[in-house]
Amino acid sequence: MSIFPRSAFGQTVFFVGALLLINQIVSYITVTLYVVKPTFEQVNLMLAKQVKTVFIDMEDGVEMNSVISKKFFEITEIDVMTQREAYANGLGQAREYTMLSRSMSEQLNGSARVMISQGDPLVYWVEAPQAPGYWVRVPLSGFTETNVQFLVFYLSTIGFLSVLGGWLFARHLNKPLRALQVAAGKVGVGDFSTRLSEEGSTEVIEVTRAFNQMSKGIAELENDRRLMMAGVSHDLRTPLTRIRLATEMMNDEDDYLREGIIDDIEDMNAIIDQFIEYLRHHNTAELILDDINRVVEDVVHLEQQHQREIRLAAQDNLPSVMMNAVALKRVITNMIENAIRYSDGSIDVETHYIVSKKQVMICVKDRGPGIPESELEKVFEPFTRGDLARGSEGSGLGLAIIKRIISTHGGSVKLRNRKGGGLSAEVYLPVAKG
Repeated sequence: MSIFPRSAFGQTVFFVGALLLINQIVSYITVTLYVVKPTFEQVNLMLAKQVKTVFIDMEDGVEMNSVISKKFFEITEIDVMTQREAYANGLGQAREYTMLSRSMSEQLNGSARVMISQGDPLVYWVEAPQAPGYWVRVPLSGFTETNVQFLVFYLSTIGFLSVLGGWLFARHLNKPLRALQVAAGKVGVGDFSTRLSEEGSTEVIEVTRAFNQMSKGIAELENDRRLMMAGVSHDLRTPLTRIRLATEMMNDEDDYLREGIIDDIEDMNAIIDQFIEYLRHHNTAELILDDINRVVEDVVHLEQQHQREIRLAAQDNLPSVMMNAVALKRVITNMIENAIRYSDGSIDVETHYIVSKKQVMICVKDRGPGIPESELEKVFEPFTRGDLARGSEGSGLGLAIIKRIISTHGGSVKLRNRKGGGLSAEVYLPVAKG
């Protein structure tokens, strides 16, 4: 799994955070090399001079207590202790610093050790080469552990505030893109009502303006298409009605011809209805909270008129679903009528709640010839029929209408061939959030 984010917002925050992290590391190294290190070297040099003062005449064999006045020790608060006395006064809790020991050795012309014990005050312990086994204790008032760690705290705070600022900036920058994503999703299901505010950077404003123009153009094209289809259907229905009327006036000896013409007229009217239904725009504003079982039961009850056994197995207490009940009834009706048209046995209609996906499923099963596996997705395309397996009646818009309506509901449709023969048509709808 890649740690690199895929969203524009995540990538912006990632790059800003990475640049700030590099900046902080460089700043820390720079401050350490050019501020902290020189400061400690200056302190070390000063302490080395004081240690030299303590052991100034050791090379001549003069006792240190007789050489160094008590006044010097009182003013500087420097003590010289044996190994045992040093451990009794905190040397055991001190930590040795190799870099400072090396610097002190250079100043004292011999092997020296420097140890520091944290506390208030911070204490320098120096074992000078002039007096091995003796430790010089140098307290540094005003130079506490808190002051030593202040640089780390400062850099951490600046880094956190910088990343937070970068996150807020990226969030502000990507807010119009998020709105664009939501609006594009609505356009994808046929909702052209959203008009985005043109705000943000120049590039984002240009993209938003282009999207608004595109959405407006698609809406106008869709309206023109529906208007044209409505006009065509109206113009077709008028002569069909006249033909139907003329057919009814035919002589009785032409009954066989009259019945054929009437059947053709009804088929043509049904095809025109399918065209109109396919072009019809189901707005998401029409969706209301409703009980899926009630809708399915109503459709199953009406479809009993076909004199076919339709068995309903509805799961109790299904979660409510945001739906357009009229459009959803059309979906279930199409599914059941397809099963009736392409099978002879009983038909099973089921409803289930899939907890893991938070979806309600409506399933219509038959024992017909099914559909070849290679055509299960293709049959959802307009004017496509599963000719090889399920006949060639209709206009080929039934499943396309089902898919379009379910997409408007935020759901999905799947067809599966059943073991032992037959087809299972499944509709999945998201449950209402609450």
